[in-house]
Amino acid sequence: MWIIILMLVGCISGFVLFRKNTLINSHECYQGLRKLSVIIPARNEECNLPHLLDSLKSQTFQPFEIIVVDDFSNDRTKEIAESYGVTVIAGSNLPQGWTGKSWAVWNGYLHASGDVFAFLDADIRLAPNALSSLMKARERSKGVISVVPFHHTEKLYEKLALIMNMLGIFTFTSVFEKGNPKKGLYGSCILALREDYEKINGHESVKSEVLDDLFLGSKFIAAGIPVTNFIGYGLVSFRMYPQGIRSEIEGFSKGAVLSTGTLSPWTIAPIAIWVVGLLMSETVFIFANSAWAVPLLVGYLMYMLQLFYFIKYVGVFGIMMPVLHIAASLFFIIIMIYSMYQVVFLGHVSWKGRQVRVGGKRNQ
Repeated sequence: MWIIILMLVGCISGFVLFRKNTLINSHECYQGLRKLSVIIPARNEECNLPHLLDSLKSQTFQPFEIIVVDDFSNDRTKEIAESYGVTVIAGSNLPQGWTGKSWAVWNGYLHASGDVFAFLDADIRLAPNALSSLMKARERSKGVISVVPFHHTEKLYEKLALIMNMLGIFTFTSVFEKGNPKKGLYGSCILALREDYEKINGHESVKSEVLDDLFLGSKFIAAGIPVTNFIGYGLVSFRMYPQGIRSEIEGFSKGAVLSTGTLSPWTIAPIAIWVVGLLMSETVFIFANSAWAVPLLVGYLMYMLQLFYFIKYVGVFGIMMPVLHIAASLFFIIIMIYSMYQVVFLGHVSWKGRQVRVGGKRNQ
C-alpha cells in the first residue's frame, strides 16, 4: 500500500508543479508604437535558421529589424541569413571571461536600434501571431518575459527528451518560483524593453555564466523588473536537436546539474518526489514476478496517463514514448550522470565545439 501512496503523491506533485500558463494567442495585430529588434545568435545553424526566418517573414506584426549574429559558424549559416536580407553580424574574437552565446547576443544588442528586444535561438519556430502575442504579453506583464517552446520531435532519439522537457516545464511554471529571487528566464525566447535590458547591463552582467538565461532572470528581479515565464503551446515552438543524439546529450547535460542551484527548495522538493515516484513505478519491469508487481503497474499506468495529459502542452512525443516512459527516464538518468561528471570531475561543459569552464572561463 505504501508503494501506491508514494507514487500517488508523486503524481499529485506533478499536478501541483504544472501550471498551464500558455501564451495567449492574440488574433488582433499589435498596434503599439514600440519598435522590435529580433536578435538571433547562430552557430552552425544552417538546418534551423531557414525555419525561423521563414516564420518571421509571415508574422502579422513585422519586427523593425532582424539581426543574425554568426558565431564563427563553419557551415552555411551566414549565407542562409544573408539570402533572407536580414542584418548579419560577423562574430568577433571571444574576450576572456565571456561565454560564446552571451558574447554573440551582446554584439547583436550593440547593433540593434529598436526599443524592444526579442532574443531568439535559431531553432525557434513562430506561428503567424507569435510576435504580436509576445509584445502584448510583455506589456501585460510590465517586465521581461520568456517562453518555454513547444518541442517538435521527429526522430526516436529526439523523443527521449520527454522527461527532460517535462522537468523544464515544471521548473519554469512552478508556482513556487514566483517569490524566488533567483527566478530564471528560458533562453530560447526572451522579450525585454531596451531600458530594462540596459538597466541590468544586459548579457554583460552574466557574461561568464554557462546558464546565462537563468542568471539573467535574477538580474532583472534584483533591479525590480518582473520576470514572467509562459508555455509556448500553439505559438512558439522549436526542434531542439535535429543534428543527432550527441548534440542532444551535450545540450541537455550542460545545464542539467547547474540549473538546480537556482531553484527554490519548494520547487525542488515536489520535483524530487515526482521523479522518485516515476522511477519507482518503472521498477515494475524488475519486480514483475513479485508481490510488488501489481502496485508498481498501477503506478506506472498513473504516470503514463499523466504524461499523456501534460505532453499536449509540452511537445510531440507520439504514443509509444509516454507508454514506454521508462526509456525517457533512462535517458534522463544518463544526462544527469554525464552532467555531474562534467561539472564535478572535468570542471567544464561542452557545447557546439566549445568547452566552457564552470564559472565562465573558456577552455580553448
